[in-house]
Amino acid sequence: MATSTTACPECDGRVRTNGDETVCSDCGLVLAEDRIDRGPEWRSFDDDDTDPRRTGAPLTRSRHDRGLSTEIGHTRVKGRKRRQWARMRRQHTRARISSKRDRNRVYGFTEIRRLVSVAGLPDSLRDRACTLFESAQDENLLRGRSIEGFAVAAVYVACRVGGVARTREELVADAKADADELAAAFDAMNRELGLPVGPIDPVEYLPRFASELGLGPDAECAARSYRDAAEDRGLTNGRNPSGVAAACLYAAARDAGVDCTQAEAADVADVTPVTLRSSYTELRED
Repeated sequence: MATSTTACPECDGRVRTNGDETVCSDCGLVLAEDRIDRGPEWRSFDDDDTDPRRTGAPLTRSRHDRGLSTEIGHTRVKGRKRRQWARMRRQHTRARISSKRDRNRVYGFTEIRRLVSVAGLPDSLRDRACTLFESAQDENLLRGRSIEGFAVAAVYVACRVGGVARTREELVADAKADADELAAAFDAMNRELGLPVGPIDPVEYLPRFASELGLGPDAECAARSYRDAAEDRGLTNGRNPSGVAAACLYAAARDAGVDCTQAEAADVADVTPVTLRSSYTELRED
């Protein structure tokens, strides 16, 4: 029991605090009740007491259950208890993925996360790709087609929509699907979902290609001028955009006197030197 020095406003009597109530011992007036704890409502088990995390991981579109799942952890138990926990963990995993549809979604999302991680793409693009995959599954586009193909196609579409320069060849190189499976999935998604994707602009590849070739900002700026001239003359129509970008950078490097071979520029763009040479020759024509 704690005693307060504040006098009672009614009778100037003695005030006592007992538990959650503050009461005048003379007249019985209740001055305060239901004491409020104004401290934080969370507990931190880290060394830093200012850590505000208390509710687990945030929601994410890259999980089939938005990240609201519960996991049975591993504890240091032996013998019968250890086998019992293993059975509980196995049954819990089976119950969490109750249908084949959920199992396919889990597999597709896992493949998308792996591709995004290998390619060094941002989390926002990962979530967008998972949303596209989920939309394709809701429209029954996966039936009879490759799940891996739709996973890499969703990442490719997310790159196209987000303005991230990634070619099909680059994504297929790290995917479990081949180029034909990607093309089939992309065509189905583009036809049924009405994807907001248009022709790829070669300018999207210029910064990355210039960085990989070791070219400076002046060469990149000159390459943009070549790209504008190529578009005005219609040289970008029906051509590989990465090849056109590499040809523009090669032409800019030649103008600046920078040591850059056709083979190096073609290798960065993942095209053949013949393809690059054809675009470069037309760029040089008046």
